[in-house]
Amino acid sequence: MTTETIKTFRTFKAFKSRNYRLYFVGQSVSLIGTWMQKTAVSWVIYALTHSTLMLGVTLFASLFPSFLFSLIGGVVSDRYDRYRVLLTTQVASLIQAALLAILILLKHYQVWEIISLSVLLGIINAFDVPARQSLVYEMIEDKKDLPNALALNSSMVNLSRIVGPAIAGIVLESLGDGVCFLLNALSFIAVIASLMMMKLPKYIRREHPKNVFGELKEGMAYIKRTPSIAFVLVMLALISLMVLPFSTLIPYYAKDVFNGTASTFGVIDSFIGLGAFLGAIFLASQKAGANLKKILFINTMVFGAGLILFSHEHSYPLALAFVTVAGFGMMSQITVSNTLIQTTVAPHMRGRVISYYAMAFFGMQPLGGLLVGIVSKWIGAADTLMLEGIAALLIGLLHWRYLRREKLKHEQGLVLKVEEPSMQAV
Repeated sequence: MTTETIKTFRTFKAFKSRNYRLYFVGQSVSLIGTWMQKTAVSWVIYALTHSTLMLGVTLFASLFPSFLFSLIGGVVSDRYDRYRVLLTTQVASLIQAALLAILILLKHYQVWEIISLSVLLGIINAFDVPARQSLVYEMIEDKKDLPNALALNSSMVNLSRIVGPAIAGIVLESLGDGVCFLLNALSFIAVIASLMMMKLPKYIRREHPKNVFGELKEGMAYIKRTPSIAFVLVMLALISLMVLPFSTLIPYYAKDVFNGTASTFGVIDSFIGLGAFLGAIFLASQKAGANLKKILFINTMVFGAGLILFSHEHSYPLALAFVTVAGFGMMSQITVSNTLIQTTVAPHMRGRVISYYAMAFFGMQPLGGLLVGIVSKWIGAADTLMLEGIAALLIGLLHWRYLRREKLKHEQGLVLKVEEPSMQAV
C-alpha cells in the first residue's frame, strides 16, 4: 500500500460506517440547498434595502432564536430518541423552506416576512443541532474515527458552501430568487431519505429523575468542572461575537466594491467555502493524537490575517485569494472546537454540552451581526472588517497564552513525578 493510499484511507476512514455514509450523502445534498437559500436571502434583503444594517438584522433573526432555545434543545436531545428528534427537525426545515419558496414565487413579499421565516428556522435549528451533532457519535461504529467524522462533516459543510452560493448566483440571475428557495426545499428530501435508511441501535429509554431546569443546571455544573471544555466554549463565543459575522458584509463588497451582481456575491462566498473546505480536508488528514489546540491557535491567526488583507483590497483576484485564506482559518473555529468537545464530553452529557456549544456559536453571531451592522454604518464596512481581523489576532493570542499555561502545568507535573520516587527513597 503506497503512502498516498494510506493518507487517503486515513482522510476518509469514517466512511467505514454505513450509517455515516448515508448521512454524509443525504446531508451533502441538503446543505447545498441550505447555502443556496442563505445566499439568496442575503441578496434579496440587500437588493430591497441597500443596508448593511439590515443584513445584520437578518443574521440576528436567523440565529438568535437558536441561542434562546438551544439549551432546551440539548435537554430534548439527552432525554429523547435523538434519531426521531432529528427526523422531526428535518421535516420542519422542509416545511419552512417550502413556505419561503411560495412567498418569494408569489412576488408579494416584504422584508419582515422573510425575517419572520428566518426566526422560525432559528427555532428549528435550536433542536436540530444538538440532536444531529450527538447522533453522529452513534453513527460511527469505531469511536476512534469520531474526530475524522467531525472533520469530514466540516468538509461537507464547506464543500456545499463552495457549490451552493455559486449555483445560487447563477440561478438568481437566470431563473430568479424563487427557484433558489424551491430547490432548497426539495433538497431536504435527500437527508430525510438517508435518515430513514439507517440502521441504528434500538433506542433504550433512560429514567430522568430531574426536571428540565435541573438537567440544565447539571450541564452547567459539568462544564464548570471541565476547564478544557469551558475554555473552548468561551473562545468560540468570542470568535462568534467579534469575527464570524464578517460574512454579513460580503454583499457590500460584491455590489459596491467590485461593482458586481448576484454571481459576484456567489463567487466570493464560494471562495470562502473553498478555503474552509481545504482547511477541513487538512484537519481530516491529521494523524490520531494531533495537537488540535495548537492547530486552533495557528488557524485563528490565519483567519485574522486573511480578513485584514481582504478588508481594503480592491483587486478582485487578490481579494478572492485573501478571502480563501480567511476561510481556511475560519474552519477551525467550528470544527476543532466541536471535535475537542465531542472527544472529551461524557456520553450522558453530550446533548447538553453541545447545546452550550450551539449557544456560543448561534447566540453570539446574531449579536455580532447587529454590532457589525451598526459599526459599519459608523466607520464603514472596510474598517469594520479590518477590526474583525484584529479581534481574531487578539483572540489567537489568548489561545497562545492558554497553551503556554497548559505546557507549564504539564512540565511541572512531570517534575513532580520524577521527584516523588527519590523523596520516597530518602
